[in-house]
Amino acid sequence: MANTVAESDIDLWSDENLSNPYPTFEKLREQAAVVKLTQANVYAITRYNEIREALGDWETFSSEKAIGFNDGVNDALQGTTLATDPPLHETLRAALTENLTPRALRGMKDVIEQKADAIVSALAAKGSFDAVEDLARELPLQIVVDLIGVKDQYVRDNILNWGSAAFNVLGPMNARTGMNFPIAGELYGWASQITQDALQEGSIGWGIFEAANRGEIPADSPPHIIHQYVAAGLDTTIAAIGNAIELFGENPDQYEKLRNDSSLIPAAMNEVLRMDAAMIAQGRRTTRDVEIDGALVPAGAHIAVLFGSGNRDPRHYENPDQFIIERNPMDHLSFGYGVHSCAGQGLARLEVYAVFEAMIKHIKSFKIGTPVRKINNSSLALDHLPVMDVVRA
Repeated sequence: MANTVAESDIDLWSDENLSNPYPTFEKLREQAAVVKLTQANVYAITRYNEIREALGDWETFSSEKAIGFNDGVNDALQGTTLATDPPLHETLRAALTENLTPRALRGMKDVIEQKADAIVSALAAKGSFDAVEDLARELPLQIVVDLIGVKDQYVRDNILNWGSAAFNVLGPMNARTGMNFPIAGELYGWASQITQDALQEGSIGWGIFEAANRGEIPADSPPHIIHQYVAAGLDTTIAAIGNAIELFGENPDQYEKLRNDSSLIPAAMNEVLRMDAAMIAQGRRTTRDVEIDGALVPAGAHIAVLFGSGNRDPRHYENPDQFIIERNPMDHLSFGYGVHSCAGQGLARLEVYAVFEAMIKHIKSFKIGTPVRKINNSSLALDHLPVMDVVRA
């Protein structure tokens, strides 16, 4: 006989929790593998094995009308790769990832490395900078707007705010969600009305329209896919770069190891993503009654997948709160798992690798000041991170 699901009145989306969710993750994880959060009426999956199992079972844990934690955003996301299940999901994802395959990305590698090197070299020469404002935001912004082929300067000027708002509105209908819906609506409005001639010929955005013209994807799909590039392609990469610099600033011995052995760069990125998942939660909807570690979750339940909690589960990782780049946790949950694993992870890796390579080339050592956490309903990122006492390599 299945057990009753454990309950908690913790507000996962409070300012206090969003500024540092890890104590909450630990409390929920030790309470049970699945905990019903009564304030939001969602069932949070907290442990590594159960999260991975749920992510791998799209037939039971559906993404349709479930990714966000309010009805408005789930209605708006209908028809996107995020919020569809196979077989439609596979068709849309193929168009989304056509230019994000390893072969396609090889052509972008040199450009990304050149941009990262130029940014980091200039910042190192200054001796101090803001790791978020001057680096973590600057590189992905340059990459994504050119990738999509955005020509309109107004769009280029506003795309960071739009991307941040797109993550905020994934939360429950709290004050932060309400304030950001109009801003996210600007992004949706731009994407929904975009035409092929508004994009640079030969860009990924242009190519998505070409796929629709050839009948390879539904004719109304390009706006949805371009919206996803912006909504999903900026904040998560910004978060990863900022969080990495904070972790290396807090653990200079690990930065020294990286400088002494650049082959550790992929392992270091995996450890950064394990330590700090880019999203606090993502939703799913159960299609049937399902037992999670012996507790019965009913059909139709809204699930909150806590990536960051699973990534620090001591049942799976030894000393999970320690930053150890040799750990190389290739099985971390931050890129998801299964059919909905992050479509843009290859591009994100190229950008973060390029930052790491540029840093160890130009910066021998550095110190960080007090980080300022960005309070966002979904993305776990920094807003500011002072870097000072830079010693050039």
